[in-house]
Amino acid sequence: MDYELAIIGAGPAGYTAGIYASRAGIHCVIFEKNQGGGLVTEAPVIENYTGFTRITGIDLMDKMKQHAKQWVTIKDNEEVLQNKKITTGVQLTTNQGVYTTKALLLCTGTEHRRLDVPGEEKLRGRGISYCATCDGFFFKNKKVLVVGGGNSALIEALYLQQIGCQVSLIHRRDILRGEATLEKEMQRKGITIILNSVVEKIIGKTKVEKVQIRNVATNKKTYLNSDGVFISIGEIPQSSLARPLNIHLDDKGYIQTDHNQRTNIKGIYAAGDVTGGIKQIITACAQGAVAALTSTEVLGKQYPYY
Repeated sequence: MDYELAIIGAGPAGYTAGIYASRAGIHCVIFEKNQGGGLVTEAPVIENYTGFTRITGIDLMDKMKQHAKQWVTIKDNEEVLQNKKITTGVQLTTNQGVYTTKALLLCTGTEHRRLDVPGEEKLRGRGISYCATCDGFFFKNKKVLVVGGGNSALIEALYLQQIGCQVSLIHRRDILRGEATLEKEMQRKGITIILNSVVEKIIGKTKVEKVQIRNVATNKKTYLNSDGVFISIGEIPQSSLARPLNIHLDDKGYIQTDHNQRTNIKGIYAAGDVTGGIKQIITACAQGAVAALTSTEVLGKQYPYY
């Protein structure tokens, strides 16, 4: 065995799992296809992670990474491409080698959901963005449209307004889904909220120029001039590595686990946003810790909690 526990994904769940596993005497590794942090790095501000009254997503994930590096090997830019169950555990094939491990923990997170409307792919990176923190600066003093109605969309709208954008938010339902405090803050700052409406087309030759909107109640179509469109309509679970292992997924593709983060396959666990539920940083960390300690059950180790 190359490792007792392999963790795929370096986000809040993966970093926490690595710390807890190593401290429990488990020889483990974290594989990360990029530089780590996941979608948290795109959060302009985080105010609900215990211990930090206000911190950017990038800063929080950097602190987690530096902490984890003191305990566990992190292989950045090493993507797991394939995996298969073997008699003694799991065999992983990455873009740099082949490894075997007794236990596997999937912390692969989610990716941004797209609108899938005409013009979206063509104008991606030319006015269309999925990350206000990454691209908001380029739209200062310009008109932008945020699509979505959850916390992420409301936070992005507030952030864009804060840096000087003229912001409108569009949501397909008659009420927003985000926290009441965020909605009140949007109203206080004069952000235009367009309800019962969907984006049907994004128009522009070389960059975003306007957006075609349809009111779902009246079917009336209108056009809104805009220099940018920030899409924040949820995420898609990155559970493709679970499928070859016959791990049970729900109807949306999230990995199903029990309260100890076990999947239906012995020795394979999952934690964080890829398991669905309440997708928050603090819950991902908790799940990562639980999964790491639960893995002792197949590693021939005894942990006091079991």
